[in-house]
Amino acid sequence: MTADLFDGLELAGPTREQLAPGAVLLRGFARPQEAELITAIETIAAQAPFRRMVTPGGHQMSVAMTSCGACGWVTDRSGYRYDAVDPDSGQPWPAMPPLFHQLAEVAASEAGFAGFAPDACLINRYEPGARMSLHQDRDERDIGAPIVSVSLGLPATFLFGGLKRTDRTQRYRLVHGDVVVWGGPARLAFHGVAPLADGEHARLGRRRINLTFRRAR
Repeated sequence: MTADLFDGLELAGPTREQLAPGAVLLRGFARPQEAELITAIETIAAQAPFRRMVTPGGHQMSVAMTSCGACGWVTDRSGYRYDAVDPDSGQPWPAMPPLFHQLAEVAASEAGFAGFAPDACLINRYEPGARMSLHQDRDERDIGAPIVSVSLGLPATFLFGGLKRTDRTQRYRLVHGDVVVWGGPARLAFHGVAPLADGEHARLGRRRINLTFRRAR
């Protein structure tokens, strides 16, 4: 695996922000590959369409989701989990495109987490008003691996807190192409997304797409 696709991207000065020990924001990191990423997302969604899942408490999520890779994240009345099979189709989730794997690996390395090998990518689609409440990513078996989160489309307000839900939350404006990586002491930090403001993005219209890469198994 090489970083060739990302050569020429300068990650110094204002393009790199330290959010907390173990958490880094890489401004514009995914912009050079935006067209290829969007095409890949459309291909995945044609095989495993976006859907608004239901939480164990019976609430329908405002964010529509799909997945690719060896397993996908699922929520329903029985709980939260990773599953190798898409429950809507009964088929395996679409394979993770090599570009996705490269992006996640190189971004993690830039943030100080060399050797990241994701086996799952959750793809979230936000439309105006959709939000993600504060939560920890703790359904993965290997919490020693970081989370890599890629923002595409409309800007969003990312909420990043501490290891307790009641810890103070910082707010960061994420725009098209930004990548956040968190691991190590920040791996179980609470985080979320404020309700998405309306707008129009040149490539994705009234939508935000978020890719989150994990080592789930």
